[in-house]
Amino acid sequence: MHYLCFHLLKFQAYVTQENTLLGTLTIRESITFSAHLRLPSIMTKEEINDIVERTITEMGLQDCSDRTIGNWHLRGISGGEKKRLSIALEILTRPSLLLLDEPTSGLDSASAFFVVQTLRNIAVDGRTVISSIHQPSSEVFALFDNLFLLSGGETVYFGEAKLGAKFFAEAGFPCPSRRNPSDHFLRCTNSDFDLVAATLKGTHRDVHITSDPLANLTTSEIKATLVNKYRNSQCAAKARTRRQEILTIEGLVIDRRGGSQASWLKQLSALTKRSFINMWRDLGYYWLRIVIYIALSVCVGSIFFDIGRSYSSIWSRGACGAFISGFMTFMSIGGFPSFIEEMKVFCQERRNGHYGIGVYILSNFISSFPFLTVMSFATATITFYMVKFRPEFSHFVYICLDLTSSIAVVEGCMMTIASLVPNFLMGVIIGAGFIGIMMMTSGYFRWLPDLPKTFWRYPISYINYGAWALQGAYKNDMIGIEFDPLVPGGPKLKGEIILSTMLGKNAEHSKWWDLAAVVVILISFRLLFYAILKFKETASPWLWRLYAKTTLQNLKKSPSFRKIPSFPSKRNQTIHSLSSQEGLNSPMH
Repeated sequence: MHYLCFHLLKFQAYVTQENTLLGTLTIRESITFSAHLRLPSIMTKEEINDIVERTITEMGLQDCSDRTIGNWHLRGISGGEKKRLSIALEILTRPSLLLLDEPTSGLDSASAFFVVQTLRNIAVDGRTVISSIHQPSSEVFALFDNLFLLSGGETVYFGEAKLGAKFFAEAGFPCPSRRNPSDHFLRCTNSDFDLVAATLKGTHRDVHITSDPLANLTTSEIKATLVNKYRNSQCAAKARTRRQEILTIEGLVIDRRGGSQASWLKQLSALTKRSFINMWRDLGYYWLRIVIYIALSVCVGSIFFDIGRSYSSIWSRGACGAFISGFMTFMSIGGFPSFIEEMKVFCQERRNGHYGIGVYILSNFISSFPFLTVMSFATATITFYMVKFRPEFSHFVYICLDLTSSIAVVEGCMMTIASLVPNFLMGVIIGAGFIGIMMMTSGYFRWLPDLPKTFWRYPISYINYGAWALQGAYKNDMIGIEFDPLVPGGPKLKGEIILSTMLGKNAEHSKWWDLAAVVVILISFRLLFYAILKFKETASPWLWRLYAKTTLQNLKKSPSFRKIPSFPSKRNQTIHSLSSQEGLNSPMH
């Protein structure tokens, strides 16, 4: 299914089991942004809004259209409304084929019925709806036109849903009148019931299952009978005939254009605006970090307040600069959980062809840049003037740019890690370890020239954003000023000399070259993020084929694939009328 959805064409849409949505948006905003990302650019705003409103009405979301979807701190809509919203996002382009994976999973009976009834309305409108579903209620089951039963990869039945009970009855397994047909079909084809029976038997307890009409038969035997019955049935012959008719149709043209008809600039604008709104409303994305940055900056400023230019202040200046360049940027990993949620939305929309990888990465950077700037300027303003590094405005501008670039590098680093790890906990652990290594090799805890040449000095210290950022910050503070000597009355100590002799920094090139190196690393991380996503997209079909092949091999070893029962049964093997065992009348008679 994942391999199929990865290659969805324009006339297809796929709704996953999990509701992957941005919880900070309202229903109307989610559908509107999706429309701007996918509908043709030549359409006017009024035309797009009309399609959005018709989709909201079609999915029965009018009463909650302006409510927030909901996340960890915002109360939102119900599970059934989220599922209908997920479907609404995919039917915007009016696909001819709609695929759904477990649309009723986790829903109560009323919500499940509402969702499936909505899907039926879509089918009545002239579109094909294919859904995988497990054990639906009798009301939900009655809404389906056709039924495709699978067990262990083998077809048990494929035909009209209302004729399924008749097929089972003709095979010798009629559905009792008081049993839900879907429950009966599941009981006849799910080999897990054999495992349950074997487990109960292995406990050596006196277990009586007298109410089960299938107690005298194993599922493997029932399934084998049903599979053989279907292969020789009119349903199978009808399906084969119809398949041949479709294959022989001439002039059948499939539109292989992408899933979006919007221009690149329109997609960039819509994605940037949506991402900015999400960041603005999600307290954990940036606002909480901004508050912590400000509070921590006040602490740093008060600890190193008016540090002066005495000899003892040299190491204090170095420690303060290292803390700001190192730990302040380290805190950027705090937004990783929020970014993971946004990445899930991207992966879902990318699979359905809503937009490209490049436009997503660029829009994410543009929308996050104002927040990064606020964090950097707030930190620089408080610490710069409380500690009294340098009074010149140009030095203040440099430290702001240096901090902004460094924090953006960490953001890019965490984006790259997010593309490689399966969950946010592993991402935070790996990210913290990586940034910790960057801090240790930045040149404060040990001078860069003293680092072991192999690996740590070359190449780690050269690709370490912290080393360049800290070196630039030291130059910004030290060059051009003088400090008191160790012995009173001695000559003043120039900042250039202190850089090389006490802080182990290279003062030969300009601080702007250090800032340029940080910017280059920033761009490199974004390009690496792009390359990883592109590689995963290219390799995904091959990996899913390998996974499917391995899964089939394992399935063939399972009881449901065996031609003989998975465990010996001494019970009566004769096929009985199930209704007569229960003393009930079959609905087919």
